[in-house]
Amino acid sequence: MSEQAVILTREGLKQLEEELEYLRAVKRQEVAERLKEAIALGDLSENSEYDDAKNEQAFTEGRILELEKMVHNAVVIEDGDMANQEGIIVVGSIVQVRDIELDEVDEYRLVGTVEADPMNNRISNESPVGRALLGHKAGEIIEVEAPVGVIKLEIIEVSRG
Repeated sequence: MSEQAVILTREGLKQLEEELEYLRAVKRQEVAERLKEAIALGDLSENSEYDDAKNEQAFTEGRILELEKMVHNAVVIEDGDMANQEGIIVVGSIVQVRDIELDEVDEYRLVGTVEADPMNNRISNESPVGRALLGHKAGEIIEVEAPVGVIKLEIIEVSRG
């Protein structure tokens, strides 16, 4: 069974690699120290410090495995990698859109799901807006199926991240 590719920007891959290195080099040591101290307290059957440290160890090791898998399966998108035609929206594009009904302008960076952060205008290529934007270019109007109904967006500008 093949692993699913994890689409990332170069910046996103760097962040994952830095988190992985921190967990391996620092966090593991911290958790091991906490376990050692909790064991020194004695009776493990009612030792909440030990239970907390074991839970943190399990979480840390799980996250390390998850990050290793993502880094191993990473497909880094470079500027212009995924489209030959200038101005076509691809993962990695920065897109400025205008909500036609509300007359509001927003700017989004289209990223893979791992890097998605809507609060910082980084939307996933698998989100409703992200899916609707892919393959289009400036000047086009797209329709997005949303829980509130159909939203019409005019693509104002497309640039590479």
